[in-house]
Amino acid sequence: MSPGPNVPDRPDQPGRAVPGGVSADGSTPAARDPGAPTPAEVIPPELASGALPTEPTPAEAEPTGPAPDQAATAGPVLDAAGAVGAAPAGTPPAATAGARAVPAGAGGVRAERTVLRLARPYLGRLVGAGLLAAATEFAGLALMATATWLLMSAAGRPPLDRLTVAIVAVRALAISRGVFRYTERLAGHDAVLRMITDVRARVFATLAARRDSASQRSGDALSRLVSDVEAVQDLLLRVLVPGSAAALVSVLAVGGAALISLPAAGVLGAGLLVAGVALPALATVLTRRAADEVAPLRGALAVDAVDLTHGAADLAAFGATGAALAAADRRARRLARLERRLAATGFAVDAAGVLVGGLTAAAVVVVALRADVGGVLVGVLAVGALAAVEIALALVGAARQHTQLRAALGRVAALLTGPVPATGAAPTPEPGTGTAAAPAGHDVRFDEVTVRYRAEAAPALDRVSLDLPAGRRVAVVGSSGAGKSTLAAVLTGAVRPDAGRVTLDGVDISAYPAEELPRAVGGLLAEAYVFHASVRENLLLGRPRAGEAELTAATRAAGLLDWVRAQPAGWDTVVGEEGGQLSGGQRQRLALARALLAAPAVLVLDEPTEGLDPAAADAVLASALAATPAGRSVLVISHRLSGLAELDEIVVLDAGRVVQRGRHAELVARPGWYREQWLLQEAAERGYLALTP
Repeated sequence: MSPGPNVPDRPDQPGRAVPGGVSADGSTPAARDPGAPTPAEVIPPELASGALPTEPTPAEAEPTGPAPDQAATAGPVLDAAGAVGAAPAGTPPAATAGARAVPAGAGGVRAERTVLRLARPYLGRLVGAGLLAAATEFAGLALMATATWLLMSAAGRPPLDRLTVAIVAVRALAISRGVFRYTERLAGHDAVLRMITDVRARVFATLAARRDSASQRSGDALSRLVSDVEAVQDLLLRVLVPGSAAALVSVLAVGGAALISLPAAGVLGAGLLVAGVALPALATVLTRRAADEVAPLRGALAVDAVDLTHGAADLAAFGATGAALAAADRRARRLARLERRLAATGFAVDAAGVLVGGLTAAAVVVVALRADVGGVLVGVLAVGALAAVEIALALVGAARQHTQLRAALGRVAALLTGPVPATGAAPTPEPGTGTAAAPAGHDVRFDEVTVRYRAEAAPALDRVSLDLPAGRRVAVVGSSGAGKSTLAAVLTGAVRPDAGRVTLDGVDISAYPAEELPRAVGGLLAEAYVFHASVRENLLLGRPRAGEAELTAATRAAGLLDWVRAQPAGWDTVVGEEGGQLSGGQRQRLALARALLAAPAVLVLDEPTEGLDPAAADAVLASALAATPAGRSVLVISHRLSGLAELDEIVVLDAGRVVQRGRHAELVARPGWYREQWLLQEAAERGYLALTP
């Protein structure tokens, strides 16, 4: 089963609990990573280069409102290196001020109008595609009518010269139909793909720029970027273009019939109204509810497939395989019932369309005969009526498609109402480093910062003040849910405070362009992602142009160098999907090495020794701190209190408030949460260490 979501009003809690007290790397204590680097092993000077943003322009902005359909999730966001940082693209929240949110699921005119607003630059191409589609359908209708006239007239053996024009017309219409169809697809897809590029870039930029509140980030971001944007393409190519073409050709068909017989044209018009208006409305009413359930069920089944595949061992270990299979089977049966219902409804509507076509053609013949229309023209009217109704029935398919697209269009529309974020200019890289030159460090200040993820919930941070000048090393400790990771998220720009401000060298964090902030403030997230790639590729995400000496220094500081050297492929060792070929401790060391290699001016380490045994954890933390240049600030977030004695200050959080602060020796000497936890951890670790050889 997939892990449950983080508690919304306590996003700094770990997202996944480990059952049974098993270590984070899935091993027993005795099997955890042996060995550790010595504190004396420091990183060489070439790893000390960081990045300072170019001169930012301070800006004040109001946060954009979250879309109602987005799940309230929280916590910092990973940059490309898997480290804590701002979103990889976008702009300061100032660029999104005043943006209006469109409720998700706001299908119909409002959502479509919002989506189609981006089609204005390609309106000429889209109109051309619609006219070509109408020309294609009209050529098909004219081909059927002309061919019918030709066959019925040829039965009377008239002179050949009377049939020559019709023969040429049939050939011309047959060829032109294919040419029109090809050019229509070419023009339509060219316009739509250009528009989709803009829409996808706009959606990505909007998602990436939402740094002001973690509640605006949801787990369906990827679905919005991929699947939902495809709905815009379908709206144009499968709804608007064929629907408008069918409507236009239907009008032309009635006009053509009127040239032969006005009563027959009236009957044909009535049949086309039934086929092109009544049946699409009926199809929409019958399929809307089921269609709204199908998409979420398909998504749930996709999650079930991943859970049952990747979590098979854990499900079996806890005896939950049967329950998980039963839940997935219930959803699969529900989806199958809905799809059968949709198929049956579609069959019934299609059958009704065929019946309407036959009845319309029969009625046209009867009316035409009563109006004393010639026999050949009666046949032309009958076949033309059948072809025209078939073209009008394309509106039924367009209506079904639109019903399935409503939710996705509403979700996309909610992201298209804000202005396109502007991209700030990136600093110029130094030759051979891939990073920009920067001073030694930055001064960070939290001034009465308050963060709420929900209006009715307790604050995750409650009027927190903290100074982190250049070169200062501060630890933030506290129990789960105290607000530690929220503080890191605010510092990295992933969450914007509801009150108070965070400044970097006197400039508000929100004023820094999103692509530049991680070079100044970044580091390691508690559950950093490890990509299915080589060790080298995972490390270079933090610093693409780093050389082997820098890789060596970073992995040595993280205690991973000996393991890398022991692998036959060395730096090119593939670590597997989500680091599956590594232990939990090795994954954490790899992520720590990546953060050290990135070398931001303000280094944030959120649980950097997760999954390591006590001795290795202390050694790795000491090595990482020693590898950080003296002029750089370090913020360490940890549940573990050992190893913090040399830090300049320790801040204790409880329920989002600072309840204690001071150096290690001071806090241990006076009663309070820190002293109690220190004594408990010391007793537990001494008992654990006594069992080791």
